[in-house]
Amino acid sequence: MRHASSLAVLAAFAAGVPAIMVAAPASAAAPTVQPFDQAAFDAAQKAGKPIVVWVHAPWCPVCRQQAKTIARVTAEPAYRDMQVFRVDYDTQKALWQKFGATMQSTVIAFHGKRETARIAHETDDGKVSAVIRSAIA
Repeated sequence: MRHASSLAVLAAFAAGVPAIMVAAPASAAAPTVQPFDQAAFDAAQKAGKPIVVWVHAPWCPVCRQQAKTIARVTAEPAYRDMQVFRVDYDTQKALWQKFGATMQSTVIAFHGKRETARIAHETDDGKVSAVIRSAIA
């Protein structure tokens, strides 16, 4: 994929198109994991969007494995409207407690205001994927 993007940039450059205007690869449209923001979360819920709240710790090996699954699933076109919010386990204790999480590596899915599934301390790709997918079902 990187090779194809480089070719697109080179072709655009040769044609005189500024590189900044070259369309990014389709995978760039995938939702990014963003720090939790209450206003953005509330807006996504009100809009009925699929949402994932992920209680994460940078030192957590389970979280690192979950990151791979979250990135892979949300890169699929069906998830382009999904909002993924990361709650920092070490610095946002009141927030993760508000969501009823009891540990890092908790993934909570919502469709709008309705919680659809949750999982904690799980690395199984199929199980984590199922929680994420529940937000669009």
